[in-house]
Amino acid sequence: MFTLAQARHLIVTLRPRVDELIRLRADLAELRVDLADRGASPLGGLAEVKGLEARLHGLVEELHSHDIQVKGVAPVLLDLPGERDGRPVLWCWLEGDTDVRWYHRVECGFAGRRPV
Repeated sequence: MFTLAQARHLIVTLRPRVDELIRLRADLAELRVDLADRGASPLGGLAEVKGLEARLHGLVEELHSHDIQVKGVAPVLLDLPGERDGRPVLWCWLEGDTDVRWYHRVECGFAGRRPV
């Protein structure tokens, strides 16, 4: 369980890894489209696809190792378990957010997001 302050600190600390995940995601998307459309890409071929997929998976696993729930990678959506007013919640960070500014009750999911 994370306090809001701990969740915010962890997101800031891991932000370079999240930024890397975003870059890898974009490279992988571009590479796949190039290969499907033209059969070639300046980013490489099938071996590079597999390498990018492995690196992307490794970053997701690294986030999991910090007890962060990766709910999505396009866009990146991260949930960190916590508690608010005696209830279990998930502190929620969505790609583009500058800080952890949202939470939702565990049973409500993304649709139940509320400002902190």
